[in-house]
Amino acid sequence: MSHYNRVALIGLGLIASSMAHAIRANGLADEIVGHARSTETRATALEIGLVDRVFETAAEAVQGADLVVLCVPVGAMEAIAREIAPHLAPGTTVTDVGSVKQAVVEAVAPHLPAHAQFIPGHPLAGTEHSGPRSGFATLFVNRWWLITPLEGNDPAAVTRLKDFLTGLGANVDEMDVTRHDLVLAVVSHTPHLIAYTMVGVADHLRRVTHEEVIKYSASGFRDFTRIAASDPTMWRDVFLTNKEATLDILGRFTEELFMLQRAIRMGDGEKLFDYFTQTRAIRRGIIEAGQDTAAPDFGRSPTTTDPAKK
Repeated sequence: MSHYNRVALIGLGLIASSMAHAIRANGLADEIVGHARSTETRATALEIGLVDRVFETAAEAVQGADLVVLCVPVGAMEAIAREIAPHLAPGTTVTDVGSVKQAVVEAVAPHLPAHAQFIPGHPLAGTEHSGPRSGFATLFVNRWWLITPLEGNDPAAVTRLKDFLTGLGANVDEMDVTRHDLVLAVVSHTPHLIAYTMVGVADHLRRVTHEEVIKYSASGFRDFTRIAASDPTMWRDVFLTNKEATLDILGRFTEELFMLQRAIRMGDGEKLFDYFTQTRAIRRGIIEAGQDTAAPDFGRSPTTTDPAKK
């Protein structure tokens, strides 16, 4: 299991705070330092013991760190990269947790010095909550953490980072940058856009009252609202920076939707049954892969104590 002397977390939201908890729980670093723009966030991070030291600037935070993790929205990556570049020690590994990879590579890689290793990454884990108090040590357990090594990366640095992420509890896999953005457009980005749209439709549909929408939310709509409660800044940046892949998948979704509309209009029960049978098999595959539970109500209950389900 890899160990770093000093880990610098740039941005102290859900992912960074969960990393800090997991690093401490598994003894993966001698020191954790952090940076956040907000004075309140910095104070909270110290108060709850997320970091040993917190800095007003990212430049200060990265000094002396041998692992730097960029946990800021994709749209803020370039400015952070420019700021920290002159202050990175030789041999430092820089990674990120952005949901888009091509845009992050273009924003970060050109500004970092040759003596630093930039190895982009993306944990496929999260909740609808944000902020330094939202993290918990088990967020990454049995979740995939994709890394997209770049040409010229030191294999030893890549191996060290992979071992560290495994130490956080994650399953680590490597993927090409372009492939990553296409896959995530299918499994994450477009579903989020659809969730935002469905919640927006319910909000604007005057034939159904606001009180009815809230009171009678069954699991389907309720889960749309959970997804649609995700951080708006992060998701704005995701759609603006993974535009081509998202529009491609959204176009395919629209074609499928038109097909289903026609089947419903024409009373084609066989078409609907076959389609739903096929999609049900995907759900079974997700459960068999250990990425969700087969428990009723998606494993949640109103009295759950799991912080990931709050």
